[in-house]
Amino acid sequence: MKKKNIKRLVSMVLAASMVAGMSGCGGSATGTAKSEISDYSFPLKETATLSFITSAESGSTQEPNERLIFQRLQDETNVKIEWTCYVKDQFADKKNLALSNAKSLPDGLFDADMSDYDLLRYAKQGVIIPVEDLIEDYMPNLKSVLDNNPQYREMITAPDGHIYSFPWIEQLGSGKEAIQTIGGMPFINKTWLDKLNLKVPTTTEELEKALLAFKENDMAGNGQTIPMSFIMNGGNEDMGFILGAFGEGYGDVPDHIAVSNDKKVVYTATQDGYKEGLKWMHQLAEEGLIDPEAYTQDWATYVEKGKAGRYGLCFTWDAANIVPSLDDYVPLPALAGPDGQKNAPRASRSDTSGLQRGRCVLTSKCSDTHLAAMWLDLMYEPQQSAQNNWGTYGATDTANIFEKTEDGMLKHADLNGASPNEVRNAQMVGGPLAILDVYYGKYFTCPPDAQYRLDWIKDVYEKDMHNDYVYPNIFMSQEDLDEVSRYTTDLDSYVNRMKSEFVMNGNVDDGWDEYLEALQGYGLDSYLEIMQKNLDNYYTKLEK
Repeated sequence: MKKKNIKRLVSMVLAASMVAGMSGCGGSATGTAKSEISDYSFPLKETATLSFITSAESGSTQEPNERLIFQRLQDETNVKIEWTCYVKDQFADKKNLALSNAKSLPDGLFDADMSDYDLLRYAKQGVIIPVEDLIEDYMPNLKSVLDNNPQYREMITAPDGHIYSFPWIEQLGSGKEAIQTIGGMPFINKTWLDKLNLKVPTTTEELEKALLAFKENDMAGNGQTIPMSFIMNGGNEDMGFILGAFGEGYGDVPDHIAVSNDKKVVYTATQDGYKEGLKWMHQLAEEGLIDPEAYTQDWATYVEKGKAGRYGLCFTWDAANIVPSLDDYVPLPALAGPDGQKNAPRASRSDTSGLQRGRCVLTSKCSDTHLAAMWLDLMYEPQQSAQNNWGTYGATDTANIFEKTEDGMLKHADLNGASPNEVRNAQMVGGPLAILDVYYGKYFTCPPDAQYRLDWIKDVYEKDMHNDYVYPNIFMSQEDLDEVSRYTTDLDSYVNRMKSEFVMNGNVDDGWDEYLEALQGYGLDSYLEIMQKNLDNYYTKLEK
């Protein structure tokens, strides 16, 4: 059996002395990791055991060792994992219950799904341990990722200077061409445009005319035509992108936070462009061009009408999930507004937004932190990361996400009609991993549905992205997290409610001053001060 390129022949005495210096290990700052292993190269000469908590979708196996990925890992390492697996929709409660019992803690949580609040709380309680020294000494794969991408190291480092978790990282594209730069894209019915001899709109005026034509010609038939639909305040299904045609061009994003090109935090829902955009949207509503259910509908209703072929324009991450045929729709480009403004507003995300800090943790009861770190580092090998994230190859009883080519490349396979989600849920294992943009074409191929979205961003939107920055995924202090949560609870509720009211009922000019005054009453200035402070600190540390 081939040995991994991680080959460290470290004696038990040396391993124990190194681990003893790590703060928090073994339940205290001076704790020592227990070890009965003298040869730390894979595969181990004798079987070792680690215990982890994880989760799985309800429709898939709840026995992780039945998954081909984990079976291969056990063969390659001779490390047996004793799993406690919970159904995903019950995991949050089960995880917290398990962590509250100090006497029966596992070695770690593989798919921990820990929030920043969880990481800080459990670190303070001594339930989970710092891992920065483990990364430095025993995790060359993860260390390489962090060394070559220092923004990730900054993002996973807590305000006290420690790293308490192993992250999940997924890149697709980079810079302004990253897949996350635009969340909710507008998709227009090109088949309807062609039947009406209309071009794809490039201005708000042209779009309004196209929507009117869809309505007047009842393109869906039997009075079923819906010129424009969305889910107000519904994340990627919101219509905030189209507001970028007005004023400063920030549009709107779910958290209403943008960053100017001089690195100043901007609250999108107070900008003049936002105000003018809502006035225009109300005009469309008055003309009967907006779905009356857009303010209240849920995902299922939105999809049902879309699959029935009723939409002239809709908003989502990928129109294939909404419309009957992707061939009938094209991304609507950034529109020029009344003053000629044309901007593709970036979501408050970037190529570093595919990050979850709290994906995996080790507890203070970890029996062998050295071994656990080395085993977890295998998850950061490029092809292992791809399989953990999407699925694997070689299964004989089900479809496979990948096939392995003669030159060792993992190529996304033809699923032959099988549901991609079902195949993925049956094979993937989640957990800590890193998929970097430089890996595509070298270790594995890009998922087809991701590739065409990347093409849309590059070909349709990138040229009109005038904002260079987005708000990064910052690890804030406990105090700041509490303050941000307190402010955003009221701010988000009020802004989202008024956004719907302004589009439905109008009166934007008359109610604008009162609206801004109410936002101040909910602490907007204090909230933005916290956000700006953290943004400044982030760039200061990153630029050192």
